[in-house]
Amino acid sequence: MIRHLVLFKLNEDVDRKDPRVAAGVAAFEALGDQVPELASWECAWNITDRPSAYDYAINCTVADTAALRRYLEHPAHQAGVAMWEAFATWVIADYEI
Repeated sequence: MIRHLVLFKLNEDVDRKDPRVAAGVAAFEALGDQVPELASWECAWNITDRPSAYDYAINCTVADTAALRRYLEHPAHQAGVAMWEAFATWVIADYEI
């Protein structure tokens, strides 16, 4: 099994109330029901205000690297990524569990 962890940082001039952000969150929240490769799916806002903290997180699992590739290539995932590119940066970790 592989865990796919993504941490998002909103650009400095963007806040959670921005309509683009709301649309991006909605797109990612829907992925759990749209991508069959996802064995588990969580996404949520960070609840702390520490300076080093990221703003939003995705935490999911897939069966193997082939399933991860299918998830990453899925049109719904690609559409969500395209939205977030306009207002955030992110870091990713994929690891076996």
